[in-house]
Amino acid sequence: MGINFSNINKIRTYKRVLLAPLDWGLGHATRCIPIINELITNEYEVFLGADDQTAALLQKEFPTIKIIPLEGYKVTYGRNRKLFFIKILSQFFKINSAIKRENIWLSETIKKHTIDIVISDNRFGLYNKNVRCIFITHQLNIKTGNWLTEKVAQKINYNYINKFDECWVPDEMGEKNLAGELSHPTKIPTTPIKYIGTLSRFTHRETTKTIDLVVLLSGPEPQRSIFENILLEQMKYLKINMVLVRGLPSLAAELATENTQIKIINHLPAAALNKLISSAKLVLARSGYSTVMDLAILQQRAILVPTPGQTEQEYLAQYLSEKKYCISEKQDGFNLQNSIEKAEKMLFVSFPSSKYNVLKDTINLL
Repeated sequence: MGINFSNINKIRTYKRVLLAPLDWGLGHATRCIPIINELITNEYEVFLGADDQTAALLQKEFPTIKIIPLEGYKVTYGRNRKLFFIKILSQFFKINSAIKRENIWLSETIKKHTIDIVISDNRFGLYNKNVRCIFITHQLNIKTGNWLTEKVAQKINYNYINKFDECWVPDEMGEKNLAGELSHPTKIPTTPIKYIGTLSRFTHRETTKTIDLVVLLSGPEPQRSIFENILLEQMKYLKINMVLVRGLPSLAAELATENTQIKIINHLPAAALNKLISSAKLVLARSGYSTVMDLAILQQRAILVPTPGQTEQEYLAQYLSEKKYCISEKQDGFNLQNSIEKAEKMLFVSFPSSKYNVLKDTINLL
């Protein structure tokens, strides 16, 4: 049989990759930015699955990439720290339904867009036996504050991870790492694990420190707004140069302030935020893992305030403060002035970070 030369130009020589981050805060989306950039560099055709704030952020970073609407888990968080885990547990059936729904969505999307590879950042339902599926998480070990629930959580976690062909862990492989027991458990899943180093959309550059304090607000409501209100009240009386980034990419209206030394911004694209943080003498932020990786890449002095009740953030803040990579403070009774004074007296240790580009090698092998 002869070759049909009329079809030669129709043969696809590149691979199509679908990437979808979880919608619990913006951290999952921001840490996927370097992965997306590396995929583009390697000439993969990229599709993104997202909605709401996550879609808004990714669209601003990658205006030419097609975003396929994918409903989030839409987990709600309580105002009471002590009831945090119970609040999450009560939404188990809601989360389980979302996982089943996104698995059906994936099957349809693979057929419609001829997807070759799926990369899921903590979305448990994005596995399919017909294509290569990769799961991204730094939480192989899920902290709940109780040994029994931690054991159950890990079993459920591994049950889903083992449905994927591979699991990428954004952390360093050795003892000098950022996530401690979260990413280096005694027992690992049966699916192949690959440590891909510190993931950040930022690059380190030596910059003159012209801003006294940069505040990075992030995470789910209502705690994001609760902490914002605490900070805005206390920032009124500080006589230092400050910038507050609210972490609200889809909001147009800016927030006014009477203190002329405070600049309030709803959102900044990666390049502008990179420059801003690099210009700061000190950063105040949540201890979400994506933020921690950003700070590590930038080697930035920081005060970390975990979201109340989020045991993962509480563990990370404590773990990193014990190694003197940062200062850890609680939201309850938080005093901005005291925290700044503590930071001025502390001798910070440099964050560990990758000495070579593990991510680049990983993408090259896709």
